[in-house]
Amino acid sequence: MTGAEVRLARRNLGLSLRHVGAHAGVSAAELARIERGQAPWVGVMRLAQVCAVLGLDLAVRIYPGGRPIREVRHARMLARLRDHAHASLIWNLEVGLAIPGDQRGWDATVGGIDWRYGVEVELNPFDGQALLRRLALKRRDGGVDGVLLVLPDTRQTRLFRREYTALLAADYPVTSSEALGRLAAGQNPGGSAVVVLE
Repeated sequence: MTGAEVRLARRNLGLSLRHVGAHAGVSAAELARIERGQAPWVGVMRLAQVCAVLGLDLAVRIYPGGRPIREVRHARMLARLRDHAHASLIWNLEVGLAIPGDQRGWDATVGGIDWRYGVEVELNPFDGQALLRRLALKRRDGGVDGVLLVLPDTRQTRLFRREYTALLAADYPVTSSEALGRLAAGQNPGGSAVVVLE
């Protein structure tokens, strides 16, 4: 699509491939490949130079995509939560939402015979509104009865919980100790909860 826009702008200005390429520092052949979308190796800076020659500004946006890499600390938090739970509970890791083309997913799900919760680990919580909005949408679309938001017992978590007390209480009414106690007994946590683990 970007290449087509470059081609349209160049043609509207009545400029040749060779002329634009010379000013942008690329060959006419390379510019032709860019215009046809056949130059995936071309970087953002080079593309911005081509656009600038044509009087265009290149804007780049970032959108949520695939699952990000997870570090060891993240896996340990999930393992700690699982260690607190009764062995009869059903666990699944990296569970995608059942919507074709939707790349969102839960870090894990935990459930019993007639209930299932999405589990989301946040190692460095800071923007409560964005986090709760994202989790509310995943809960709506994710086919779960509630959400267990798992946080590490850190200074950042304490600041986060203090700053977003009202929002967290409204969406996550079950306390950490209540949720962990029910999971340990193999029971439904009783509602969404913020679970803080050391």
